Amino acid sequence: MNAQQLYEQIRRKKSFLCVGLDSDINKLPAHLQRYQHPLLAFNKAIVDATAPYSVACKPNLAFYEACGAHGWAQLEETVRYVRRRYPDMLIIADAKRGDIGNTSRLYAEAFFKTMDVDAVTLSPYMGRDTVQPFLEYPGRWAVLLALTSNPSASDFELTVGADGKMLYERVLETSMQWGTPSNTMYVVGATQADMLANVRRIAPNHFLLVPGVGEQGGSLREVARSGMNSRCGLLVSSSRAIIFADGGENFAAAAGSKAREMQEQMAACLR
Repeated sequence: MNAQQLYEQIRRKKSFLCVGLDSDINKLPAHLQRYQHPLLAFNKAIVDATAPYSVACKPNLAFYEACGAHGWAQLEETVRYVRRRYPDMLIIADAKRGDIGNTSRLYAEAFFKTMDVDAVTLSPYMGRDTVQPFLEYPGRWAVLLALTSNPSASDFELTVGADGKMLYERVLETSMQWGTPSNTMYVVGATQADMLANVRRIAPNHFLLVPGVGEQGGSLREVARSGMNSRCGLLVSSSRAIIFADGGENFAAAAGSKAREMQEQMAACLR
């Protein structure tokens, strides 16, 4: 999916919601635990319920890898299901990969050719050669960690160099030379909303993937105010607040209701 197609999705649905499929096997409703493929059953129901209100989904690979080969197979089948039923949905593999060139080339092939996702989250801290292979696939996206919302992000990302710039600012400025706004996005945590305006100043035209709205305490209103550009330029991700809105048999309906609530707020922001 290219930038124009993504923008058209946002405009059509009046939403920039990305639903995070952080499908923790230990938190799935009890009745699904009896299924042969519980993660897949859960994901299909969540995607069906939230698709009218979202433009992207983002499976976090840790929750599938923890279940071994069976978990990975359910992840692959989830991607195939979304591709088949919702071909206009952007699929982001939240993998946070980052390795040397030859390994990176195979990671890119694994995600973009074998699994057929649209985007992959990457750590850029080993430099350009770890990201370049992902930029060689037309219509696909490298989503680079820039300013994250975890408590210890300040250990490195906010350190100030001799030039007076914080590390995340240097990451943005340098990596913007590798790709374009049509194949590169940046991860900026919603709890860093006070710095989001600075990220947008440095990268005015790139899409920003913003996790942390909901359970982590980020404010959608503040994110939109500080991070939106003339073409929206935002994908706001919410995971637990949506997919685990209800822990019982009505989990899908509750997820759909929560997604609709966020979509309505986003429509107001877009106006």
